[in-house]
Amino acid sequence: MKITKLSHSCLLVEMPEPVSRTVLFDPGMMSEPLVDVESLVYLDDIIITHGHPDHLSIPLVQKLLQKFPEVRITAPPSVVVELKQHDVFATSEAYEGIQFFKSLHEQGDPLFETPEQIGVHYLGMLSHPGDSHSFTETCPILALPVTAPWGAAVRAVNLTIELKPTYVLPIHDWHWSEAAREQMYGRLEQILTPQGIEFIPLKDGEPYVIKDVTPQAGI
Repeated sequence: MKITKLSHSCLLVEMPEPVSRTVLFDPGMMSEPLVDVESLVYLDDIIITHGHPDHLSIPLVQKLLQKFPEVRITAPPSVVVELKQHDVFATSEAYEGIQFFKSLHEQGDPLFETPEQIGVHYLGMLSHPGDSHSFTETCPILALPVTAPWGAAVRAVNLTIELKPTYVLPIHDWHWSEAAREQMYGRLEQILTPQGIEFIPLKDGEPYVIKDVTPQAGI
């Protein structure tokens, strides 16, 4: 599994043969400069956890659709309705290899409206919870929101220790400066390594390959 972070919560996940499947999670406005549509060779799925603009850029989705008109778009019902207003078809039904899990968006009041949200297990290997620290299950690879106006790094770390994924991918950290990101990544690695959890310090645009991931039984 090759994973490329494209800012904030946007992940490009590419599976080699025999799976041969590529998905883009949460292409939001922060990711517009980093998602190089022209260089993408394959794109089977776009998964949108919720409709906040840092997770959904409609212009970017439209641009992706121009190149990949058959791409499947999976999103919560409210986002399906929003996209339909822009002549973009999406579904809130899970395709093969996509499983929803309960991952409610953390409360944003009074800063912003709390949206409808889906958490997604992908191929039984990777879990993307959107904007939540309240979920109770994960695949071996967890995309972990590490900081947010609605949450804190302390809760993120404690949740990870509770769930014990094999790997952690830090997401939702656009709010940090590069210096803060480097410092916090180092601290997270120090805390999680003794727990038997590998923290992967993703850098925007740099692919990282995880080998021999066993899908989670029952997911």
